[in-house]
Amino acid sequence: MDIREFPKKKSALRPEVPVLLNASDNELKFIKAMGIEHLSLVLKRSELSGDAFHIGIKRFRENGFIVTNAACMELQKNRAIHLGLENRDDEIEAFIDAVRLFSSEGIEFTSLAWQPYGILRTDKRIGEHTRGQRALYCDECEIMKRSWREEREYGEDEILANFSYFAKAVIPELERYGVKMAIHPNDPPIEKAEGIASLFYSTASFKRIMKECNDSKAVGMKMCIGCYLEAGDRYGDLLSDIKEFGESGRILCVHFRNVSSPLPVFEEVLIEDGYANMYTIMKALVKSGTDAVISIDHAADAVEGYGGMIGSFAYPTGYMKGLLSAAENEIYG
Repeated sequence: MDIREFPKKKSALRPEVPVLLNASDNELKFIKAMGIEHLSLVLKRSELSGDAFHIGIKRFRENGFIVTNAACMELQKNRAIHLGLENRDDEIEAFIDAVRLFSSEGIEFTSLAWQPYGILRTDKRIGEHTRGQRALYCDECEIMKRSWREEREYGEDEILANFSYFAKAVIPELERYGVKMAIHPNDPPIEKAEGIASLFYSTASFKRIMKECNDSKAVGMKMCIGCYLEAGDRYGDLLSDIKEFGESGRILCVHFRNVSSPLPVFEEVLIEDGYANMYTIMKALVKSGTDAVISIDHAADAVEGYGGMIGSFAYPTGYMKGLLSAAENEIYG
């Protein structure tokens, strides 16, 4: 092959990074210098009203970026909605209002993570595999010993019923406004923690969710490679799922992350330091024709004075882009 030749075909995977609405001009310059065109917008609830959202989207566009997805943490991980509390209808309406807002700016999808208290970890620490940086660490045994978060337990049937109630209200609005919803697995993907049953912790549970959604094309998956690797064989067959869900268009977003080992204990590590062959995984994503944005969902703590959050994402994002380019070369070159 002539060294001047490039692959004739690119995959449908689009690298992206997360940003805040008030990202500085220098942060945007840094992202552009990384060769990134797509942004995942992380919003505060207060930013969903008034002109700030529209002004921010216009600014991103003027700087050459595409905001592919947007989500508000307070709505996508919402205690009232997930646990079926008295004010859930108001919170569901707020979620729908956000969908309408995103539609007005042509944003492709929003996110849902059915964990009212967010992801569960033991702590952040400098670990055996973290190269001297503080990163997320998880000990399943420690988590399973924790007390209930609520005054009572919430079983799997109740959690699924709460999701069904939410889906019945939200899916028609997603379909009406042309915005999709990407559902992220429970992280870590275990059946129950802190007295609350999980919704999405395996391939089988995702298929059950899709039945509750009547297989609506407005609903898809955030395929978190990290979650698959955390659970290992008890999650499902990652390469088979990439083929099935990639070919069927169910994967809206890929979180490309490696861990030191499967549960019961893992450290979040650089792509090249974990137990999985991430190049094999990348090639599977390319071969499946997965049409999705792809990003590093977690990074080690930023080093003070070296770029903050965006700086901490720079190296792993570059490594991910390198694997993507190599896979495209091998498959299409």
